[in-house]
Amino acid sequence: MTTHSLLEILAEVERGSLSPEAAADRLKSLPFEDLGHTRVDHHRSLRTGLPEVIYAAGKTTEQTASIFKSLIDSGVDVLATRVDAATAAALLTQHPHAVHNATARTVSLQASDANAELRGHIAVVCAGTSDLPVAEEAAVTAETFHTRVTRLYDVGVAGLHRLLAVRSELATADAVIVCAGMEGALPSVVGGLVGVPVIAVPTSVGYGASFAGVTALLGMLNSCSPNVTVVNIDNGFGAAYTAVLIARAAAKSK
Repeated sequence: MTTHSLLEILAEVERGSLSPEAAADRLKSLPFEDLGHTRVDHHRSLRTGLPEVIYAAGKTTEQTASIFKSLIDSGVDVLATRVDAATAAALLTQHPHAVHNATARTVSLQASDANAELRGHIAVVCAGTSDLPVAEEAAVTAETFHTRVTRLYDVGVAGLHRLLAVRSELATADAVIVCAGMEGALPSVVGGLVGVPVIAVPTSVGYGASFAGVTALLGMLNSCSPNVTVVNIDNGFGAAYTAVLIARAAAKSK
């Protein structure tokens, strides 16, 4: 349930084309729907502007599929993250119009108008090709929620000229997501080049002393660029969710 769909229901009741009883039936799953294994939060779009997202890791295929269907039936754009191959295949069988991004490990389905105006602009930057799964998770998340995304990949500090070559594209973004492993230096460099929030995502990429992303995390937390903030290791989704809210606010103020 989105603000737009709720207003449509209320308008139909006002016009007399929908009875109050029928409207109540449509709204009966608010604020949540109890599926037995999961209580699906259908009220989240009304509260926060973005619907609930399915974190598929740790869930069975059947659980993920039932949550996916519940969200689709409520009329919101649906995104499942950390989806394994078997679950992705099942979702695509049940929802042929859904989109599976194997790199991002996501399955998404747009219930809203695919041609709706994009709100805000986010640049998703990653240091190297090994960071692509996290960067793509961020990009798909932002695109699912109707935000323009520019992908700027493999521009790590080991070859700084690659980043400087895309500086003009960075400058147009309302927020920048930077995914990097190893020592995690890239967000600080990007932060010094742009005048917008930079959301740093440490990735679990690197050799032994990278400690599965902990080294990058600590480096990013100690960034000398004051516009850099940090999310958890490999959390491309969390970075994108926040970046979408920033980009929407920026677009609204223009």
